[in-house]
Amino acid sequence: MKTLFLNPPSYEGFDGGAGSRYQARREIRSFWYPTWLAQPAALVKDSKLVDAPADGLTANDIRGLARSYELIVIYTSSPSFHGDVKLAEMLKEENSSLCIGLVGAKVAVEPETSLEASWAIDFVAREEFDYTIRDVAEGRPLSEIPGISYKNTAGKPVHNAGRAMIENMDELPFVSTVYKRDLAIENYFIGYLKHPYVSFYTGRGCRSKCTFCLWPQTIGGHQYRVRSPENVLEEVRYIQKELPQVREIFFDDDTFTDFKPRVEAIARGLGKLGVTWSCNAKANVPYETLKVMKENGLRLLLVGYESGNQQILMNIKKGLRTDIARTFSKNCRDLGITIHGTFILGLPGETRDTIEETIRYAQEINPHTIQVSLAAPYPGTRLYQEAIENGWLTSLNQEHLVAQNGFQLSPLSYPDLSHQEIFQALSRFYKRFYFRPKKIGELVWEMVKSPEMMKRRLREGVEFAHFLQQREESL
Repeated sequence: MKTLFLNPPSYEGFDGGAGSRYQARREIRSFWYPTWLAQPAALVKDSKLVDAPADGLTANDIRGLARSYELIVIYTSSPSFHGDVKLAEMLKEENSSLCIGLVGAKVAVEPETSLEASWAIDFVAREEFDYTIRDVAEGRPLSEIPGISYKNTAGKPVHNAGRAMIENMDELPFVSTVYKRDLAIENYFIGYLKHPYVSFYTGRGCRSKCTFCLWPQTIGGHQYRVRSPENVLEEVRYIQKELPQVREIFFDDDTFTDFKPRVEAIARGLGKLGVTWSCNAKANVPYETLKVMKENGLRLLLVGYESGNQQILMNIKKGLRTDIARTFSKNCRDLGITIHGTFILGLPGETRDTIEETIRYAQEINPHTIQVSLAAPYPGTRLYQEAIENGWLTSLNQEHLVAQNGFQLSPLSYPDLSHQEIFQALSRFYKRFYFRPKKIGELVWEMVKSPEMMKRRLREGVEFAHFLQQREESL
């Protein structure tokens, strides 16, 4: 079947699609690669991947593609689901013979209600869907394909047996071949990464049990299944040859640093290739491993600190101690490794005092840049179950985790802390972190050293100021 993989259009600034962990409008305009769509696209011959948000495409722009394809696979998420369903209906009205399938964590955990949401949806894929979509594209009957839920001739949902997890990750083709074929890589940029960059996964799953984290609890699982160092380095060599304009490679695994010998082996290989690279990391990597990484081209670590309160970290099963995170942060600073730190407000156990504790903690460990999110109880996560069981989830916001203007909502309320207070604390967190003489000095010095960074930071500063202003006006 002639197949289109589609990351659908949405509201301005939304990058919650097939690669982004942050399903809301960002503080500054950013785009991650649609990796979760690129992987099955690499398995389907002559397919095409369209990333509407990054390309600035509207629903009307997409409408014209409907008659050119037999199968359209749409990545959806909880915040964008209703809009994505309307898009599917529009495409089906344009071409009634289209087969339309939805993929993503939302439909993986709620397959029946997702199918019933519209007459235009023919199937949804559960679990890891790479080979599932390949089977559909090859024309196998839906009734014979593991890992999908579909509608029978009577329009009733049918749930096939599940699909086993992929064990041999080296058998998957490189996603970067699809990036080169279908995407304009200059459209992808992240505030803390060099531009242009490329990101991909060297493995799937996460051994950590964080109660809020979506993908390990819905699709990826808690077993970290990895590609061999040789396979990872081969894709890097491909990128160097075929995408020579790339200035940085980011490894998007949940915890790339979990297996220390493997990380060090990949790092040494990257060092020989002369690559500048960055990755996700847990704030417990020992100094010796950090040193090997830094000596072999590591520039930045994306670190999920989440909270400065130890009890909250225990509540969410983060598996992290604040004292170890402090030591880790100092080690990175001593080695010259840049950190982009992420924090979450409104997790179970949050109070006015713990919010202040986390702000002071962020100022103390002082990552170069930060992202502050609001706790989002996505269906399929333990956090969602806890919220339902304890009555933390307000009925108004239970379904829509993101407002129509794209701002992340704060749907959780606690006996001594309302969701309005949590929402308001985010702006306060940002202002107190960035509007300090020390931090302002760091960022100004960074700009003075680089005209390119000067231009970039000024643009981001304007976007950030507009974000905070518009967010406060939405209260």
